[in-house]
Amino acid sequence: MKKKLLFVIPSLEAGGAEKSLVNLLNTINFERHEVDVLLFKNAGLFLRLVPKEVRIIALEDDYTTFTQPFFSSVTNFAKQGKMRLALSRLAFTVKNSTIKNNGMAEQQSWSNIVKSFPKITKHYDAAIGFLEKSSIYFVVDCVNASKKIGFIHNDYKKLNLNAQFDLPYFKKLDAIVTVSEECKSVLQDVFPSQKDKVNVLYNIVSESLIKEMAEEKISVIQDKPILLSIGRLHPQKGFDTAIEAAKLLLDKGIDFVWYIIGEGAERSLLEKMITERQLQKNFLLLGLKENPYPYIKAATLVVQPSRYEGKSIAIDEAKILQKPIVVTNFSTAKDQIHHLKNGIITVSNAESLAAGIESLLSNPILQKELSLHLSEELQARKSGTESEIDIFYQILNDES
Repeated sequence: MKKKLLFVIPSLEAGGAEKSLVNLLNTINFERHEVDVLLFKNAGLFLRLVPKEVRIIALEDDYTTFTQPFFSSVTNFAKQGKMRLALSRLAFTVKNSTIKNNGMAEQQSWSNIVKSFPKITKHYDAAIGFLEKSSIYFVVDCVNASKKIGFIHNDYKKLNLNAQFDLPYFKKLDAIVTVSEECKSVLQDVFPSQKDKVNVLYNIVSESLIKEMAEEKISVIQDKPILLSIGRLHPQKGFDTAIEAAKLLLDKGIDFVWYIIGEGAERSLLEKMITERQLQKNFLLLGLKENPYPYIKAATLVVQPSRYEGKSIAIDEAKILQKPIVVTNFSTAKDQIHHLKNGIITVSNAESLAAGIESLLSNPILQKELSLHLSEELQARKSGTESEIDIFYQILNDES
């Protein structure tokens, strides 16, 4: 009999965790598993990449009403006689407007929004909250499953969450999964009573698929070096620092185009910074791209200016396409990059980032050496991580 699995994630909008889930789903053995994915919002760039064998469950009704603009939501609940939900929506709004830390606001308002969620009556062999915070809380509070698993995709200490809020939820999980050894150490330090539950599952990336998709034809500027960064337009990704570094490079007479693939809440801020520094021709926000790999292939350098990461999928993808990489020294950077062997690690400020980029742009020999080392890595051990699915099965106690 097939094992029934449920994955929970807010949406399949573009993001590292979302891409990681899609890659995992495309690796699962569907002869042994029946897989459902529950989305709070039935939307996202990656929806079309979900295997046809997977059933998508979208939350409707009360949750849809809850997520409407405040006055519409409260009015609609009142018309339906659902005053308890109307009051919960009010409390949700107050908490989100008064708690400045978004992560903590999501934690503290969970007790309000959960009232709009249905209980999942179907029994699953395992339910997996595939993203920190609400996905895990939903699995614990709303799902009927023999085994419950929660994923943390970042350095927990950098998420600025209330660990005392998460601890009761983590106690109810059978396993906690994170994406690097450094992230595992952090979780074990913050939650020592749960340290034996923590597992590492590297993000699954497919070398063969990435190389195939990289052959798609795209239009890019051809007459100058191309820098490329991929990620949500969010403070975590450090694109404000990248803009400052770009200005420093341009002021030194170094010409380039820097493409950013991604979307997010910081777009307006970044656009303002770009305009103020007169970088409109050099620093381009491309938005979301369903297939980023041709851009990686076309890039001279891949730059990851993040303030923190769990394990960057964008770096793994750049390594597969053997691109020289510049990263800032976020806590997990050394899990993926060895300085001056397969990339360059800089201090997380504009001056150091600009210097690292300049050192590579001005040194084609070093670029070739880094690419050669990445090629040797590929030959010595596959950078594709499809075999990680076996570790996932072990976490499930599944011999599939």
